[in-house]
Amino acid sequence: MTVAALLSGGVDSSVVVHLLNENGTKPDLFYIKIGRNDDELLHCSSEEDMEMAKAIAKRYGNKLTEIDLHRQYWDTVVDYTIRKVRSGLTPNPDVMCNKLIKFGVFEQCAGKNYDKTATGHYATTTEIDNKIFLSTAKDTLKDQTDFLAQIDTLQVQKLIFPIGNLMKSQVRQIATKVNLPSSKRPDSQGICFLGKVNYNDFIRRYLGENPGPIVEFETGRILGHHKGYWFHTVGQRKGLCLSGGPWYVVKKDIEANIIYTSKGYGVSTQYGTEFTVCDFNFIAEQAAWAQSKEPKEITFKIRHTPEFTEGTVQYLNNNRFLVKSQKPLQGISAGQFGVIYDKEHKICYGSGEISTTP
Repeated sequence: MTVAALLSGGVDSSVVVHLLNENGTKPDLFYIKIGRNDDELLHCSSEEDMEMAKAIAKRYGNKLTEIDLHRQYWDTVVDYTIRKVRSGLTPNPDVMCNKLIKFGVFEQCAGKNYDKTATGHYATTTEIDNKIFLSTAKDTLKDQTDFLAQIDTLQVQKLIFPIGNLMKSQVRQIATKVNLPSSKRPDSQGICFLGKVNYNDFIRRYLGENPGPIVEFETGRILGHHKGYWFHTVGQRKGLCLSGGPWYVVKKDIEANIIYTSKGYGVSTQYGTEFTVCDFNFIAEQAAWAQSKEPKEITFKIRHTPEFTEGTVQYLNNNRFLVKSQKPLQGISAGQFGVIYDKEHKICYGSGEISTTP
């Protein structure tokens, strides 16, 4: 079996390379570059990451290839992100990066030459009736299936996740035990491959600033001012710079450039119990409930958290589904992905974008 391993320079992908080599697989390593060397903000930490990747490749004698996909990234993931933010929605560039770049453009450029592609994601796959399904990781705190919930059938069949059955602490222990150069590197925070890039700085670069009022939802009282509705998302608490809080963003008026906030006096202001997802992407196959008007018990996520929420899903029309939660949800934000799992939150069926319309 020939394997291409995506190497970022971090501890997770480094341990993937170690495990593959230990198991007798000699993977070819690929470092995907999306940063721009000519841009001080967007050059990322690619030089440091690449040096770490070279050290791992040298350690195990694996071939390492750098693939520059920054143009494709900007044409797809960045374009998607800016369009959604400008529309007042809350995008998830990490989800689209996996779908379009890591397992999209990379597959067309290089992955197609290999039997499998290995990554450092915390996820697993499960075979049921000769079909490969995306399934959750052993470490529920680190599970990343929500970031993979837009991939398709062909992509999930191609992927292997060597650390999916390990706890994060075990991954660190392995890295330390075998003295990997990345063993003490912190986990990356930021936009997909963009690592250290601050999200607000990223948005400001493309949309600038547009000051407007912050208004108390219940009273209409102006509490302060924001620098642009695109810097805020429904459910947000931090970053409002208001006294007497905590305050939460509960609504955005895009046309008037108003951010509405609340302390949550009423459940309806910042909590909801249902939402609609549209353009649902089934990863392995269309689930039995896909055309059923009867509610089906499932678990789901609406953001990257360790918790899975219990609820039901029900078919509406045109690949749209109504999701109802057993408990009130804080900060249901249009544009994010609603990710649907089975009742035991083992199998990830797929995801759809949370809609602004019922």
